[in-house]
Amino acid sequence: MGEPNSPFDKQTVDKDLEKIGFIESATQFVLHRAAAPGLALIFLVGSAIFAALFVSAGVQSVVIVAAAVLAAYMAMNIGANDVTNNVGAAVGARALSMSGALVLAAFCEIAGAVIAGGNVVATIKSDIVSPLMLASTDQIIDIMMAALLAAALWINVATWINAPVSTTHSIVGSIIGAGATIAGVGAVKWSSMAEITLSWIVSPILGAAIASGFLWLIMDRISYREDKLAAARNWVPLLLALMTGSFLAYILVVTSRATPGFRIWHAVLIGLFLGGASYIWFRDAVARQSVGLENRNASLKVLFRLPLIFSAALLSFAHGANDVANAIGPLAAIVEASGIQSVARNLDAPFWVLMIGALGISTGILLYGPRLIRIVGTQITKLNPARAYCVAMSTAITVILASALGLPVSTTHVLSSGIAGTMVANKSGVQGDTIRNVLLAWILTLPVCVLLGAMTFAAGLYLVFHLFGMR
Repeated sequence: MGEPNSPFDKQTVDKDLEKIGFIESATQFVLHRAAAPGLALIFLVGSAIFAALFVSAGVQSVVIVAAAVLAAYMAMNIGANDVTNNVGAAVGARALSMSGALVLAAFCEIAGAVIAGGNVVATIKSDIVSPLMLASTDQIIDIMMAALLAAALWINVATWINAPVSTTHSIVGSIIGAGATIAGVGAVKWSSMAEITLSWIVSPILGAAIASGFLWLIMDRISYREDKLAAARNWVPLLLALMTGSFLAYILVVTSRATPGFRIWHAVLIGLFLGGASYIWFRDAVARQSVGLENRNASLKVLFRLPLIFSAALLSFAHGANDVANAIGPLAAIVEASGIQSVARNLDAPFWVLMIGALGISTGILLYGPRLIRIVGTQITKLNPARAYCVAMSTAITVILASALGLPVSTTHVLSSGIAGTMVANKSGVQGDTIRNVLLAWILTLPVCVLLGAMTFAAGLYLVFHLFGMR
């Protein structure tokens, strides 16, 4: 042992080791904070290379590659902001861990985008601004490029300030702003916008109604019964079988719409059969879960974890099917306008375009998702598994119906209205400051993005594509 004041004094060494440990912790923190932007940049570069594989060399190929990067950036922002809608309720009810929720959401988002993501693309691509009112296909490219950049920037800012906004309102508003700037307000398809706006009004009301209806059913048939466990053993498998049958019927409708002779009622019958078959498995699974549980409300939380996880997966699939169009709809329009690949023949996006959107959303979920999950899952109102299941299930049903009809609805609005519906049905409290911030973000999104879309085109993309003659 050295002298008391020597460099080898034990206390001095301990302090030095503490400093080294602090430096290591700080370094790990900085590296962790830097990892997400670095990985995001790698994904954007990868998207550019991926897009370049599908286009021939030339000036137009540069435009398409740039558009692919913007679509990938938009998709990442959608994943970062909208993941709260998919799994926030499940995390808030502690049915899923944060890491488990992120992996589940990423996988189901990709499946939804690839399997059913083409239906809404046509609406975003050509039902907001009329191609017939534009002087050339170059203007379509200008509008969509400006809209992608404007909407992505707004969603990026909203995610940074922890505000879950509507990505659908963002892209629609940006397309309107850019289109009106380029070709005048007459170029906007106001009749189509009326239908879209009506869906924005009806879908939250429907979401709230379905959520409150499910909660009423659960309280009446399970929570208020004398033998709660016996009631749950009967009803929880039925709820799971209903989800399974409905989901499989929807998948069949989407994937078999081009099959000659296939009708919707065929999908309904198959869904009923498979849903009924799944009831047997769910009944046994719930019976095993209920072993050893006491006959009280706290035990119901355990039995509702499986339905909640299932509904979160279903909601992630529905979100991928609907909201991927917010990123790839403009890119599909640019691809078609460039003449390298026809999109209009099947109203879907090319598969490589779908993959950019699907992988972009999943990348955004994995890198930036946790920030907003806690806002919706824990800071709007307290959600137990039964109420969270009602919210997720109502949102999934509403968004799936909208996707089947080709309507770009706001998943954020539907989910939050579902939370409100359960609050009304259960007379629960809500955290006022958080809900006011969310509502303010909703109100601002459409007008801000209209303005951003106009400004982005006028100040940036017009100079890049016209002054410097990239075409």
